[in-house]
Amino acid sequence: MRAAELDPDLAAAIAEIESLGLPAWSDLSVDAARRLEDDLFSGAPEPSVAEVRNFAFDGPHGEVPVRVYRPESAVETAEGASPARALVHFHGGGWTLGTLDSVDGICRELAVRTDAVVVSVDYRLAPEYPFPVAVDEAAAAVEWVAKTADELGVDSDRIGVSGTSAGGALAVAASLRAREVGDLPRPSGQFLLYPIAGHDFETDSYRENADGPLLTRDDMRWFYEQYLRSPVDAANPYAVPLVADHLGDLPPATVVTAGFDPLRDDGVALAERFEREGTPVEHRHYPAMAHGFCSLADRVPSAEAALSAVAADVRERL
Repeated sequence: MRAAELDPDLAAAIAEIESLGLPAWSDLSVDAARRLEDDLFSGAPEPSVAEVRNFAFDGPHGEVPVRVYRPESAVETAEGASPARALVHFHGGGWTLGTLDSVDGICRELAVRTDAVVVSVDYRLAPEYPFPVAVDEAAAAVEWVAKTADELGVDSDRIGVSGTSAGGALAVAASLRAREVGDLPRPSGQFLLYPIAGHDFETDSYRENADGPLLTRDDMRWFYEQYLRSPVDAANPYAVPLVADHLGDLPPATVVTAGFDPLRDDGVALAERFEREGTPVEHRHYPAMAHGFCSLADRVPSAEAALSAVAADVRERL
């Protein structure tokens, strides 16, 4: 399933990143990794959107900050006809790294490309707050958006969940919890970019891409060490979606996978189980791409095309 060669545009971008001589996440302390992640990914506020506002809601573990992005199209909708679609977004970073600032760019891209109000969730991070805190806050965020839909100018029947990497796992967990808990709002769609879905570090993709690029097997082991309270948590589908007994009757999903990603086989398995068990799914595989590639859409044409395809899925499903 892996391509013979990495996409040349992506390879050039990766070479530039690697020329900085940055250490692997797993070689750093949590505090140092967080500082590095914030420095690397917090950039200029682009593309422009009509409005960005910071809020917070009372979650199950305390106040949860969120950042709401409203594109021009949603402003027009708020002043005129029907409310806008909404996308509740969970950032990546192995449940350990990530801030509202470091995910600002992808949220702006999603808002502009999908004509959706994007709600970025600053969930609590491990190891200070291990599983299931982030899952609790992800589900609570969807509930908050549904309850405050009128104030946010969004349609409570058109709320999707999206996430990259660990955020993709949280999006699936929020959907699973809504299926299991009857009084929680059910997302209208799941949009999962290279999600963490399994806990087997000996898959073909983990072996082929053990040393990266952009994410290594040791990184993933380190992230799980921060997130899980004990090995028992690895048997919980809210932490590891692929251990769920049944992945049917969930919101329609888009799953993006990359050939040079250690998480590739987990994402493929997730998409296959969705299809086999009754969850509508669009699996978009990019064999010459690597983990995190959609964040390089401004430099890599294939990444731009992938992000546009996901945006089209959002507009179609929500």
